[in-house]
Amino acid sequence: MGTVVSFDVPALARDNGALAAAIRRLHWADETFSTYRPASDVSRLARAEATLADCAPEVAEVLAACEALAGQTGGYFSAYPAGTLDPSGYVKGWAVEQAARIIAAGGSTAHTVNGGGDIQCVGDRGPGQPWRVGIAHPLRPGRLALVVSGQDFAVATSGTAERGPHVINPHTGQPAVGLASVTVVGASLATADAYATAAFAMGPAARDWAESLDGYEAFAITAAGAAWQTAGFGSYLG
Repeated sequence: MGTVVSFDVPALARDNGALAAAIRRLHWADETFSTYRPASDVSRLARAEATLADCAPEVAEVLAACEALAGQTGGYFSAYPAGTLDPSGYVKGWAVEQAARIIAAGGSTAHTVNGGGDIQCVGDRGPGQPWRVGIAHPLRPGRLALVVSGQDFAVATSGTAERGPHVINPHTGQPAVGLASVTVVGASLATADAYATAAFAMGPAARDWAESLDGYEAFAITAAGAAWQTAGFGSYLG
């Protein structure tokens, strides 16, 4: 998926094969959904060389989720951000969340899966020790903007820190402007990742929209360096 995935898991997950199964699932997701692989289901679907019936069932599941998210975000999240099929804004978080579930199904109650800085945390790091996740500052290379902590939660960030201006505003077809990064926290990484992408595409309008989200909180840094957060975001600090 064009990024590095790292794991923090107990020895149990390595010994019982759950970690290996999670890694296989991530490779499968890349082979199925990659827009860079000509033979992937998504690439063939985009070229009209296949129908949904020809694809893995998960493709229809993902596209249905993307359609629902498009409705929730006023079209700022889209599986067609630049006019062609590209559900990557949902798939990475979805795949990482699936990998975390596979490890949990293997018996682990405390682990993390980190896909390029977007992370699904299961349980906690230890008794009374929440997981702590650093958020890179998009305008100050090598520095953190803040640290969020908690248990059984996900953290997703969209911004310019790692890949430059790459998020497209689907309404204009141009790179999004106004924000340098948006971090969304909540239960599901797939949803948090999509919400972060949508909020970044919205630019300054994202603040009011993010405040309306049920079960998810957001923190943003503007292109000018100012910061804002939703009312409940403070519960993840400390």
